[in-house]
Amino acid sequence: MTQAISRGYVPGPHGQLHYRQAGPQGAVAGRPLVLFHQNPSSSFEFEVLMAELARDRRVLAFDTPGYGMSDGPSEPLSMAGYAGILADALPAVGIDSALGCDVYGFHTGALIAVEVALARPDLVRAVALTGLPMRSPEERAERLAAARNPTPLDEAGETAMGLARRLWDFVVVNRSKGVTLARAAENWIDKLRTLDRITWAYVGVWSFNFEARMPLLKQPVLLLQPHEEILRQSIAAVALCPDHRVVEMPEWSRDIFDIPEAVTRIGEELRRFLDQSH
Repeated sequence: MTQAISRGYVPGPHGQLHYRQAGPQGAVAGRPLVLFHQNPSSSFEFEVLMAELARDRRVLAFDTPGYGMSDGPSEPLSMAGYAGILADALPAVGIDSALGCDVYGFHTGALIAVEVALARPDLVRAVALTGLPMRSPEERAERLAAARNPTPLDEAGETAMGLARRLWDFVVVNRSKGVTLARAAENWIDKLRTLDRITWAYVGVWSFNFEARMPLLKQPVLLLQPHEEILRQSIAAVALCPDHRVVEMPEWSRDIFDIPEAVTRIGEELRRFLDQSH
């Protein structure tokens, strides 16, 4: 029987780090799985997937520093900077070298998962990823410049209201069939809370050197990839890893953690890969 998702905090260099966790009652088989979310969401986006995976293993999901309910730095960090903070927090939630863990990251969280695996190869045994935004050098430079120059909040509320409208259209209006209005609205609130810090993690994303970092991964790597806009880029990026495999999910393009059939498929593929990597 799966326990309900619980929440906790551990100390971090900029304040407290928030996490969600769940697992089966009694003995836990296998290594824990640590999840890293996309920007500008939080670990909230993984709650349905956590309930699925926690039937047979302990699952944890951190809020990236500055997102969700985690305290953040006073300026944007690199992907290695975010990952270093989260990797340092793993012993505080009971993960050590003897136990080890597996990691799974989505979009921004995929890059954090890569950097956590590189920073702590003694802890991380296997790496699963979805959505690797490897753009051309020109696109990266353009997006990086925009991320470094966000529109500040204003007294009239133009920035906040404009952001709210754009996010509502993207998250709620254009949601996939099968995602309820209530769930989409909760995702909208989760993303909106970052306000004018929404681009901070993207500074790290668009500064990330795929060509230099991905080949350094020694762990087995799974790319579990829906047919989203960055399908081609994701496959090209994971091909840089020495030990990798690709599983495509052509049935879905977005909202994969809110569609029951997609969550079931993700759970199956992650279990198959992680159990084989033991």
